Amino acid sequence: MPHVTFVHGLSNKPAADALLRIWKRALAAGAGGLDLDAEGVSSSMVYWADVLYASPDQGEDAVAYESTSAEDLARADGSVDVELPAIQMRTVEEAEFLSALQRHFTSASLEDIDLGNVPPPEDPSAVALERVPLPWFIKKRIMKAFLRDAHHYYFNKPHTPRPGETYRVQDEIRRRFVAALTAQADVLPANGPHVVVSHSMGTMIAYDCLKRVAACPAIDGLITLGSPLGIDEVQDCNTPEWTRADGFPADKLTGRWVNVFDRLDVVCAADPRLAGDFQHGGKDRIEDIGVSNQGYWRHAVVQYLAQPSLRETLASMLNL
Repeated sequence: MPHVTFVHGLSNKPAADALLRIWKRALAAGAGGLDLDAEGVSSSMVYWADVLYASPDQGEDAVAYESTSAEDLARADGSVDVELPAIQMRTVEEAEFLSALQRHFTSASLEDIDLGNVPPPEDPSAVALERVPLPWFIKKRIMKAFLRDAHHYYFNKPHTPRPGETYRVQDEIRRRFVAALTAQADVLPANGPHVVVSHSMGTMIAYDCLKRVAACPAIDGLITLGSPLGIDEVQDCNTPEWTRADGFPADKLTGRWVNVFDRLDVVCAADPRLAGDFQHGGKDRIEDIGVSNQGYWRHAVVQYLAQPSLRETLASMLNL
């Protein structure tokens, strides 16, 4: 039986079983939907939100993940009124990483944004400050969530999401990713391909493990959605294993890597195409596919999973 391992993106999420159902329903919905269960494809979710967040989204918050409202989808991706603890920077390297990441979202300072000393997105002068104009109250929140989650992952920070539970963030999330792939490694070779579908920060996790973790099993295909892997500072966090000429994880990825992006997706807009940054022997291996999601919020995974090109690609990689 073929298998799909999903890896969710930044910010908090509903509980793991609920999130897996949401992703599968989004993939199957409407004309041209891909129903994994009906096609005999098993699936699982690499769930890591509980490493950084105290409790899953529930009730009305969870409903936002399947909404057609841009505001609801933005909330589901981290643009919510949740105060994240201040990042305790300990090194110059960490401070420079956070500052550089923030510049990919906006040229304005967080202080000016908080004080309202920035033009609204409809003001022509805002173009100089933003790659993707969005209401500041939305953009500021996802920026903070992305900076915090990425920082804690790449710098392997200790984090206590609940009393009595402390994790080294990268160590724990790597362990979960490798365990999910290992669980399929012994049963899939004779039964069908294994494809990883990752979104947002989940693409950073998938790449890190496939390229930099020796114990990680090999897979047959990788799909990245709304990926920030094109950002220079993110790539630098994967050195020395990553280089532009040999960034493709050929030892662990035996088949295709397809990267699906929307140019107005705020998380990947800085550099949405990946082929030139993750070559194999100096040659492009990644297939970059541009799509156009709906509304002003273009980052939601349910929007990507509804794209015909994504569904056709995944079906092909699963030999359906």
